[in-house]
Amino acid sequence: MTSLTLKRLSVFALPLATFAALSTAAQAQEWTPTRSIEFVAPANPGGGWDTLVRTVSRVIQQEGLADENFAAINVPGGGGAVAWAQIARDSGNPHKLFATSPPLILVPLAGASRYDHTDFTPVARLITDYSIILVPADSEYETINDLMAALEANPNLSVGGGSAPGSMDHISVAGLASAAGLDASSVNYIPFSGGGDAMTNLMGGHIEAVVTGAGEAVGQLGEGSQIRALGVSAPERIGGGLSDVPTYQEQDIDYTFDIWRGVMGTPDMPAEAVAYYEDLFAEMLETDAWRDASEQLGWINAYQNSEEFGAFLDGQQEQFSDVLSELGLLR
Repeated sequence: MTSLTLKRLSVFALPLATFAALSTAAQAQEWTPTRSIEFVAPANPGGGWDTLVRTVSRVIQQEGLADENFAAINVPGGGGAVAWAQIARDSGNPHKLFATSPPLILVPLAGASRYDHTDFTPVARLITDYSIILVPADSEYETINDLMAALEANPNLSVGGGSAPGSMDHISVAGLASAAGLDASSVNYIPFSGGGDAMTNLMGGHIEAVVTGAGEAVGQLGEGSQIRALGVSAPERIGGGLSDVPTYQEQDIDYTFDIWRGVMGTPDMPAEAVAYYEDLFAEMLETDAWRDASEQLGWINAYQNSEEFGAFLDGQQEQFSDVLSELGLLR
């Protein structure tokens, strides 16, 4: 074989090798689940994480967006810490996801978990929710100002929530109290292992009020309900089933509180799995079924991909560090 022939073979072989490499890369990007996805809500049924997990799972199935099921799993305890510890041991598993929100930042900062957002893989931010204050339907408190006045007069009155001390619900009501002129650290916050438990204790008369996510409360409000909403932390009224609930600002308390919610994966989740889920959730947010669910729950789409969500979480950690420090809860 002549040198000219060899040169021609080499030139011809290079594109083939390049094509083979590109084909392999393309195949890697086409990863899809091979079994059901464990979708973990790190709390008991009835809370914000549980609502997100079950709504996402239902819409994906209803719209036929994935060949494999998303199996909702509740792992309560420690304001999320029990679930995070379990998930952290499942490094690299592409078939496990969990719902997340501010407690993933707040609970570790308060010293109640050794795991924080940097131990997991950001997948996507999905929505923004808001806090809402609930009381029994026959409560003497008619407005948010009535409740704040009662808390000021009697600091022993308690407000319950479904997250740990120093976590999302606690920070939300402490900030509200501060904006209303109270000492934020004086709020007698009682933590429960999920919004469902908090509601049970409210109806049992063990606490004066509950702070929870607006989305998880909407289904329990309305004509004939045993509970009543005093106010919501949104900058303006939420539509759907919460259209009659006034904001704090409408009641002369200049305070808002956003609850972002998203999805995280196991530590070191493969990049091709992250890419699959990013695309899946972006597609889900554009469906009619998701729009209907979001309108009913008062959610606002706030999609971020994995890289954007990771940078957002870093910023949240810095912001919440300052808040917890002011409350004397930073560990």
